[in-house]
Order: sequence, then structure tokens, then C-alpha cells
Amino acid sequence: MKGNLPKGRINYAYLSRFNYKNFQLKCKNYWFKIGGRWRSCPLTCPIDRPHHKHVFWSWFGSFLAIAATAYLSVKTNSPLLMAPFGATSVLIFGVPESPLAQPRNVIGGNLVAALISLTILHLFGSSPWAMGMAVATAIAMMQFTGTVHPPSGAVALVVMMTKAPWQFLLTPALEGSIILVLCAVVFNNLAEERTYPKHWL
Repeated sequence: MKGNLPKGRINYAYLSRFNYKNFQLKCKNYWFKIGGRWRSCPLTCPIDRPHHKHVFWSWFGSFLAIAATAYLSVKTNSPLLMAPFGATSVLIFGVPESPLAQPRNVIGGNLVAALISLTILHLFGSSPWAMGMAVATAIAMMQFTGTVHPPSGAVALVVMMTKAPWQFLLTPALEGSIILVLCAVVFNNLAEERTYPKHWL
């Protein structure tokens, strides 16, 4: 019988199933997620600032960590790697309690990103779509392995942009990550009331 209905009546039947109120509710919820939290916490919201002792140890630790990894980047001719290492330092020294700043994430995330991007580089080259594939695949694999570390996305791009050799996986990616974590362990724990790491694995 449905095949005998006029075309106009079939279109009307489909349109009547479309729930405009449900669509409007979804739109309101979407815009609330974007702007609602801003209205509930404007510029006057308090910001937790660390004690000046914590700031000092963060400064001193990150200074030594970056100086050491900079030596590695010069030795291996990978100056661009200092950008993700700098971002890692912000996490491990600035917010060491963050799940993204734990040793598993720093070392694991950088290794996963380096391995995936090196594989894609040697299979497909360094074209723009290959760069996109390297970062996207690195993100997915970090999620699967529980090693999400935002600066690792930049590690993947450094590999693609510099056309790094396989040796990059160990030096400077692995060695640099270990140096950063060790400096964070030493200097974060010198500050009272600060513990790093929250967990190793």
C-alpha cells in the first residue's frame, strides 16, 4: 500500500518523523557546552598558583632538563625536537599531578609517536597527507595504549619534517624523554607537598 501513496504524502510522512524539538534541544545543549561554563566561571574565577618554592624548583629542573636535551638535539641534528620537549617540560614541571605528565605518558607517548611516524615516513614519505596520517595514527595509538601525551603529536611532526632516520627512536626521542622524566623526579620532589610521579606505569 505504501507504494500507492502520492509522492507528496510520502515526503510529508518522513518530515513528520523529524522531531524539531529534539533538534532544538540538541542545539541548545551544544551551545551551552561551548558557552555555559564560561558564564559560570568568568575571568574572576580563582586560579590556583603554586608556592614560590614550587616555582623555583620547576624553573631549576626545567632549566637543567632542557639544557641536557638540547645537547642531544644538537648532537643528533634534530633542533626541532626541542619544541615538543619544551611542551613536555611545561607539563612535568608546571602541572606534575596531571595524568598527561606521568612517566608512562611522557616516555610511552613519545616512543609511540616516534615509532609510528618513522614507519609512515619510510613507507609513504613526508607529504602533507602523510603528516596528517602520522599525527592521527599516533593519537589513536596513544589512546589505545593509555600513553596520551600532547607534545608527542609534535614529535610525530618533527620526524616527518626532518625526515628522521630510524636512530631517532632511541636518540634523541627515548633518551631525551628519560632525561626529562628523571629531572622531573629529582626536582619536583625537592619541593615540599609535591610528589612526582603519581604512578610509573
